[in-house]
Amino acid sequence: MGFSPSQLTHLGNRLKVAVTADDLILLDEYRRSFGPACECVIHSIKTVLSLPPTARPAKSTQAIIEKLNRLSSRLGQMQDIAGCRITVDSLSDQDLAVERLREEFPDCRVEDRRLKPSHGYRAVHVIVKVDGFWVEVQIRTKLQHLWASVSEKLADVNGNSIKYGHGDSKPLAVLAELKAFIAAVEDTEAAVAAELRKLDESSERKRGLLTRLSDELLSHRNHLADRMLQMLS
Repeated sequence: MGFSPSQLTHLGNRLKVAVTADDLILLDEYRRSFGPACECVIHSIKTVLSLPPTARPAKSTQAIIEKLNRLSSRLGQMQDIAGCRITVDSLSDQDLAVERLREEFPDCRVEDRRLKPSHGYRAVHVIVKVDGFWVEVQIRTKLQHLWASVSEKLADVNGNSIKYGHGDSKPLAVLAELKAFIAAVEDTEAAVAAELRKLDESSERKRGLLTRLSDELLSHRNHLADRMLQMLS
C-alpha cells in the first residue's frame, strides 16, 4: 500500500506514545516499501561505480521511535529508513567515492559528518532519492567504521544513550579517546594529501618527506584499527 504524508505523520505521532500491533504492521510495510529503491542504488554502485556496498540493517522500530522523539522528526521526513554502506581504506578513497556518487546521482545531497562529527561519529552520507524514496549511502573509512562498531557494542552493554554522549563516563571516555586518535590521524592524512597535490616535479625532497609521513600515518592507522578490532573480539 502507499502512504500519504498525513498517514505517515499520524503513524509517527502514535509511535511516540505507544506501539500497537497494528502500527507495527504499518511500520513494517512502510520499511519494506523502500526495498526496490534501495536495491536500485546498490545495483548502480556495484555496476557503475565498481564499489562493494553492503546493505545496512533497516532502521529498527526502537531506533525510529528514539529519533522521532530526540529530533522531533516526522516519519515521512526520515531519510535513513533504508540504505547501504561503503567502507573504504582512506580519506582520499572516501572523497573519490563521494565524487563518483555525485556523478551517478546528480540530485543527491551530501552530509559530511567529518566536518561536524556527531558525538564522535565520522562519515559521509550521500542521500539519494529514487522514485520518491530516500536511500542513504553511508561512506566510511575503515577507522570510522570500526569506531561506529565499537560505539554500537558499547551501546549494547550500556544503553543507546552512549552513542549520543550520555551515560556511563567510562565507555564515553573510551569513545572520546578513540575519536581523538582517529581525528588526529585522518586530519593529518588530509593535510599531507593536500600538500602532495600542490607539489610540482621539482619538489622531490619535500615529496619524499611527505611520502614517508604518509607511510607513518598508514602504520598508525593500522595500529589503531588493530586496537579497535581487539575491542570488538
